[in-house]
Amino acid sequence: MSRFLAFSLLIFSLAWSTASTAREAETAPVSATAEAMPPPPDWLGALDALYDARVRVADLEDRTFSPEHWWAVAGPLATAARGFRTEELGRSAEGRPLRHVWWGRGGKRVLLWSQMHGDESTASMALADLFRFLGEHPGHPIVRRLRKSTALHFLPVMNPDGAVRFQRRNAQGIDVNRDARALASPEARALHALRERLKPAFGFNLHDQQVGYRAGDSGNGTAIALLAPAFNEARDVDASRARAIEIAVAIRAVLEPYIGGHIARWDDTFNPRAFGDLTARAGVSTVLIESGGIQGDPHKQRLRKLNFLALVGALDAIASGAHAGLPRARYDELPENGEVWPDLLVAGGALALPGQPQARVDLLIDFAHPLLERGGTIADIGDLADVRARRTIDATGLYIVPFDPPGAALRQSPRTLAPDTPAYFHLSRDPRGRDVVWTLAGDVDPTKPEPASGY
Repeated sequence: MSRFLAFSLLIFSLAWSTASTAREAETAPVSATAEAMPPPPDWLGALDALYDARVRVADLEDRTFSPEHWWAVAGPLATAARGFRTEELGRSAEGRPLRHVWWGRGGKRVLLWSQMHGDESTASMALADLFRFLGEHPGHPIVRRLRKSTALHFLPVMNPDGAVRFQRRNAQGIDVNRDARALASPEARALHALRERLKPAFGFNLHDQQVGYRAGDSGNGTAIALLAPAFNEARDVDASRARAIEIAVAIRAVLEPYIGGHIARWDDTFNPRAFGDLTARAGVSTVLIESGGIQGDPHKQRLRKLNFLALVGALDAIASGAHAGLPRARYDELPENGEVWPDLLVAGGALALPGQPQARVDLLIDFAHPLLERGGTIADIGDLADVRARRTIDATGLYIVPFDPPGAALRQSPRTLAPDTPAYFHLSRDPRGRDVVWTLAGDVDPTKPEPASGY
């Protein structure tokens, strides 16, 4: 064979091999390790329907419930006849009971705690639903898997003194979630002692976050944020944290059909005082779930259901081992919580104050209870054309007429508007406030529609 012919055959062979490889790559099935977004669990639709019909617990429709009310509702769902056991771990700073509830006889121990910030109640509502699901549906395939493979341990409403006031901190003024190192509060000591006793494989740190957070730099509000907390300042990923990331991906797979584009990731900077971080340092695969807000869901009932479905998805992935190998990329690609948008922008009104020239201004209002739009305070006033808010009212053609709150002391001068003062004003067609079309009296009246522009 001539050298030319041999060389030609070699070139042909290499070209054919390259083309064949390309064709095989195009037609080969996606492997099990491909980093595609996992599909939702096949049970999701049926459990969604079951939740509405036979899981959701009544009498928790108002998210500002007291701890005593929560236990009056949830306690009867967690009886020995339903497979639960309950013990008192200790007492809060004001003497309220701290109770540990557990269920299941499997070898995979899971610890879930809720409402360590007293005004973050969404997960506590979802845990009551989970108690009912586990206790009243013993034949459900997921319940059977969980009972066989897991031992679920709960410390719900663990800051009862804060919950009774619906405030973040406990009765001593301590942020329990920043007390993991000092253990100065009885609530922190109870959680720490329970974790040390159980040595769980998995932990769930269940919170609410500000409703104004955006998902990354988008305009989408964050409905739920996830985090597999770092266990050191380098934010390394060891085997334990890798499992937590897999669980977060399993949760995302459940939530995507409902709130895709509204799921974010918390900043994973290590905090040596925080319970999630120090629980991760103790070798527990820890997942933080933060419930933000959904417009039109003032008491977070939709988020309550999503918490329930997310927790069932996570626990089932633990019980079955289905989390193993879920792609980390689907966690890493979640946008971090972005900026916090203020609650309400009133744009383009004419400020009408007796004896003063009228001025075209925008008003920015923040609420103590943003989803309910209660407890409004003036945050800023002036040219706010570049500010984006969760909700905007176009006040073009209307006058902004301030008035005093009921019971305010008599003034020697007309009331004005200023930052950090209660938000009390009319939007009126006339500068004296006689032809009022909308009023903010601290709280928004949900029965009164906002004004249309162009009056």
